[in-house]
Amino acid sequence: MAYTVQQLAEISGVSVRTLHWYDEKKLLKPAYHGSNGYRYYEEQHLLILQQILFFRELGFKLNDIQKLLLQDDFDKLKALQSHKKALIQECNRKSKLITTINKTISHLRGKKIMQDSELYYGFDQARQKEYEQYLVKEYGTKAEERLKQSRQRTVKWDKDEWDDVKNIGDKIYKELSSAINSKLEPESNVVQDIICRHYNLQNRFFDLTKEVYIELANLYGQHPDFKKFFEAYHLNMIEYIGKAIRCYADKNL
Repeated sequence: MAYTVQQLAEISGVSVRTLHWYDEKKLLKPAYHGSNGYRYYEEQHLLILQQILFFRELGFKLNDIQKLLLQDDFDKLKALQSHKKALIQECNRKSKLITTINKTISHLRGKKIMQDSELYYGFDQARQKEYEQYLVKEYGTKAEERLKQSRQRTVKWDKDEWDDVKNIGDKIYKELSSAINSKLEPESNVVQDIICRHYNLQNRFFDLTKEVYIELANLYGQHPDFKKFFEAYHLNMIEYIGKAIRCYADKNL
């Protein structure tokens, strides 16, 4: 059975716009174009899309996914086995986090006393350490100073403050996504007002000079976890927010 791009979008949850973009990037070409100009996809293309989504879920960059899929010796079955192993590991980690949440709820309700160390059970401390090592490697002692400052500022934050930061950030990134879809330039007043709020938000963690704010934009574009985070809002977010931040820094800092 062949699916139109609209039908494939409906069964996969991937937007039509993204499928068109995958076609343009030669990541997922349709089987053929009908006389009506529509793209049509067959089972093999559905399986390729599934692979793309698995790789994306695991944090791979689109360019890397394309290279993997184009390899002559790419084995779908082996790839699925690898995906399964990685996802089982992630499920186990999230199961630990759920256990931590349940214990914390009981602790806060006074039903069960929780050891301080249990507050952090299941969090990926190795990944946090990797982030910090990456920052120090890229930016040296200045990064160490900023990490120390960030720890000092956030050590007494409660859940409400962390939730506030998360909610403000989510609103900012959704507004930037809308700005991209509206074809607003990163230098526009509307976008720069959004970036001003982003600057103020990040400034809650450490003092943002012009140099530091531009370094933060560079970090967004360099680290795969940040790329995955921002591309969840919009595929073009990394480049867009980078330009907007640099413009804001040049004009205001």
